[in-house]
Amino acid sequence: MRKFRSGVNAFGCDLNKSVKSQQQDRMTNSSSDLPSSSDKPPRRPRYRGKNPRLFSEKYKELAPERYPEDIAKVLASGKTPAGSHRSIMPAEVLECLQPRPGEIVIDCTLGYGGHAQELLQAVQPGGRLIGLDVDPVELPKTEERLRGLGLPEDSLCFFRSNFAGLSQVLGRAAPGGADLIFADLGVSSMQIDNPARGFTFKADGPLEMRMNSQRGLSAQEWLARWSVANLATVLRENGDEPHAEFLAKKIVDARAESPLQTTRQLADLVQRHYQRIVDGNEDLVRAAIRRTFQAIRIAVNDEFGALDALLRQLPGCLRPHGRVAILSFHSGEDRRVKHHFRDGLRAGLYQRISENVIQASAQERRDNPRSTSAKLRFAVRSPDSSGNPNELL
Repeated sequence: MRKFRSGVNAFGCDLNKSVKSQQQDRMTNSSSDLPSSSDKPPRRPRYRGKNPRLFSEKYKELAPERYPEDIAKVLASGKTPAGSHRSIMPAEVLECLQPRPGEIVIDCTLGYGGHAQELLQAVQPGGRLIGLDVDPVELPKTEERLRGLGLPEDSLCFFRSNFAGLSQVLGRAAPGGADLIFADLGVSSMQIDNPARGFTFKADGPLEMRMNSQRGLSAQEWLARWSVANLATVLRENGDEPHAEFLAKKIVDARAESPLQTTRQLADLVQRHYQRIVDGNEDLVRAAIRRTFQAIRIAVNDEFGALDALLRQLPGCLRPHGRVAILSFHSGEDRRVKHHFRDGLRAGLYQRISENVIQASAQERRDNPRSTSAKLRFAVRSPDSSGNPNELL
């Protein structure tokens, strides 16, 4: 028969301790083998309901590399994942530009880099992409994505610049001119969807709306300065607003009582007064809010002025037989592009231009509703660089 130390049984338990004390000892010893709370993965963000609604709550969409299956579901539903952008008409853009290996391509509006990636890969081997974007938030992210493709280091260069400065960028990066130039005049989805950027009225945020928040005046600052006449002109010319004077007066009157500081304040103001005009028709009210935000955004960023500057520079930036394609989303933009190409053809600067506007297919419009208003036009530079660009000034 085995002998044991006094007060200790065959299982190593102290007989002088109570059962409860022994259980506590075992729990303490076993818990020391478990991972500490600091080793646990962080909890997912909490939100109301079954699905996240706010931009900041969509943690899966904001980390697509970790949740590819969830991203696929969002795309299949016809939506754009938060923090990303779906390129519009990529196949049509490639068809217009016809990129070839060894060519130099300029993407004037780099954005998320979808078009840029297609063009960059199409000009390999030996080709180069020069990417421009004014957004200091998104440009570094896109540069990292494109450099992650593993292409030669010298096949890529990036500039934080508005496309109005195209000639200056080209003078530094490609003095001989470019073979291909592309510009997408739309606002990227990652800018629209983030309430902190102030472009959307679907969630509350600061009245910001600047592509580059480090330069110029915000929408809030602009609205604090505009007169009724100036604001009415902006709403009419930039947003095709039929009741521009009425809305401008209401906005200025409200501003006199208290500053307009948030997107929700502006949207509620337009909704409250526009309902009286359209007998409460919600679709017409939302359309008016959308036009108001678009008009103010265009003015804040001087988008028409920048486009006019780009168009003036285009012929001098293209090599003989060089191609340019421009995606627009507003009648004022498309009108400018159309007239420039038409006048350039007459002046001998371009040898060919698109006969008709190119629009997204029915399938793409279903898959990506943001492509519905997109209009694509292209032009081909004359072979001998004949013609005088100053004729278009």
